[in-house]
Amino acid sequence: MKRRSVLLGSGLALSAPLLSAAPAEARPARLTNLAHLDFLRDTVTVPALDGHTTYRLDRTPEVGVLWTYAEPNADGTYRRIGGGAYDPATGIYGQGAFNSDDIARAAVVYLRHWRQTGAAASRAASYALLRGLTYFQTATGPDAGNVILWMQSDGTLNPSADPPDSPDPSDSGPSYWLARTVWALGEGYAAWRSADGDFAQFLRQRLDLAVSALNRQVLRRYGTWQTIDGKRTPAWLIVDGADATAEAVLGLAAYVEAGGGEPARRALRQFAEGIAALADGDARTWPFGAVRPWALSLSDWHAWASQMPAALARAARVLGDARLAGPAVTDAAVFTPWLLTSGGPDNGRLPARIDRSQIAYGVDSRLQSLLAVAATTGRDGLRRLAGILAAWYFGANAAGTAAYDPATGRTVDGIAGDGTVNRNAGAESTIHGLLSMLALDADPQVAALARQGRIAERVGSATVEAEQATLSGGATVVTPPSAWTGESQYSNGAYVRLPTGSSVRFRLPAADQPRLVLPIVELQPGSAAVTRWSSADRPLGTVQHGRIGPQGASPAPGALLPVTLGAELPAGPTDLVATASGGDAVLDAVMLEPLVSRYVITGAGHTTVLLHSAARTAQPATIAVPGAGAAVVETYDDTGALRGRSTAPGSTVRAVVLPGGFTVIQR
Repeated sequence: MKRRSVLLGSGLALSAPLLSAAPAEARPARLTNLAHLDFLRDTVTVPALDGHTTYRLDRTPEVGVLWTYAEPNADGTYRRIGGGAYDPATGIYGQGAFNSDDIARAAVVYLRHWRQTGAAASRAASYALLRGLTYFQTATGPDAGNVILWMQSDGTLNPSADPPDSPDPSDSGPSYWLARTVWALGEGYAAWRSADGDFAQFLRQRLDLAVSALNRQVLRRYGTWQTIDGKRTPAWLIVDGADATAEAVLGLAAYVEAGGGEPARRALRQFAEGIAALADGDARTWPFGAVRPWALSLSDWHAWASQMPAALARAARVLGDARLAGPAVTDAAVFTPWLLTSGGPDNGRLPARIDRSQIAYGVDSRLQSLLAVAATTGRDGLRRLAGILAAWYFGANAAGTAAYDPATGRTVDGIAGDGTVNRNAGAESTIHGLLSMLALDADPQVAALARQGRIAERVGSATVEAEQATLSGGATVVTPPSAWTGESQYSNGAYVRLPTGSSVRFRLPAADQPRLVLPIVELQPGSAAVTRWSSADRPLGTVQHGRIGPQGASPAPGALLPVTLGAELPAGPTDLVATASGGDAVLDAVMLEPLVSRYVITGAGHTTVLLHSAARTAQPATIAVPGAGAAVVETYDDTGALRGRSTAPGSTVRAVVLPGGFTVIQR
């Protein structure tokens, strides 16, 4: 694919692809199958309601909606259900049958499918769902522009669900569903402006109404900062989330690119600046170059809704500001290889792998981010990572089974860390599975790499629980009433308290290379506690447990964080000892990071190896890569730029991994 690049002030090239369609006969069968999403769609006649209306409601009182969940029947078919407790006598759900969150994202699926294929049915579906979505939006009054979340099957809106939403009533403030409504309306306007000017103008009015609500409720704080455990974080993100804000930015970027007005452009820039401010860490320190999703925690990362790099890449492109793309590149090129080698797109790293469940929403968020950053920068190494990541759908997951079925269009609702598969196929999983398939259909090379659906090997970050160590000198295991601290979570539901003079000793399995040592400790302002770490009487470093700033707006005092020790743990079998002084220290676990981690997937007669470096210098690596023909070795730096390409004929491949970078070997 040829690209045209323009070099901006920061030195980062923003690349515009010059698309050339491959011959139809060269393209494989499409992966995208809308059948199950079509099954989840419905129509409902909505009542006349003060403050709620939609496009031409007087002519067409029926609007498009989407059932929230789908569960399998004994015969393999599925039944559609709503959310919350169900009363069969009234047909009422505690939450509702349909929700604006899923309707908005389903509209994006149909909009993208229509634009990608020209399908008239998808055009019609997007029209129906956008009409339904805008009925959820409050059009007048003090909450104008906000969005109600739930609707019952008879078309009645349910502003206050059971269990309650936040905010409650659900249109009383900014929310994830407002952000996703902006996403759908922005892509809707971009798609419809040349197809139906009147409908596009209606969508524009509703999007401008949503932007007004965001200005009134969120962006009025633009330029103000809050303290979170001593760090300055933006106070102008939607629900304090870079995750929610990123999905609004996707819609704003599409809208501004299609001619949206100055208020939307200003909101796009301000929100993107807030997201970029949450970039943190590097290849050796938590959170390893990621953009943190929640402004109120230094410890929290989750794969679902993690489209922050995608949002920044698209904002950078639309606004012509390469500075916004910098954090997106680091997240894509440094954090994502760490994520893949350390277990994949988990639901919760808090900071240990607390919730190892993986869902399509998380996989798709990472896939869309990699592809968006690749499109903006022209760095094809990120497309290699995208293919490796997307293999999750085809069996490269904890269950070793396909999560998406091209024959039905169904995506499972999740795969637990132990390999248990949730065979439900609700709206969210279906939507994000299809968004991924649309992306793969648009890039057959990435799709071909994704079809290698089996994990052959994974050697990466490992976590050792503190309570598994040998304790002495008064060290004790503590099991708190709740593992959740308010901003993070103790792994395995417990931690070790180390009073002065006590110690912990870990017996670690042998390793074939040095490792970084990152004790996960509770840092508390004012604490004088210090833990000194060593191995075989060789000092590795110290942790000062009071080295953290004031709590500020954080939900809990202090923070549970991995702290990288200054020296590396040597290769081979070893022990690891920590001794406390100066007061009580809290140790949750220890993360061990190989200097070179690896992830290997196979299938369809091919093998792909991803190597990732946490070293300060270039590292050699030798690895067996089965298969026929020569292996192709591509070496990328920590910005995803290609620095070397070679071939290796033998089954054993020697490669180099650059500091903080990654290497991809394909055979």
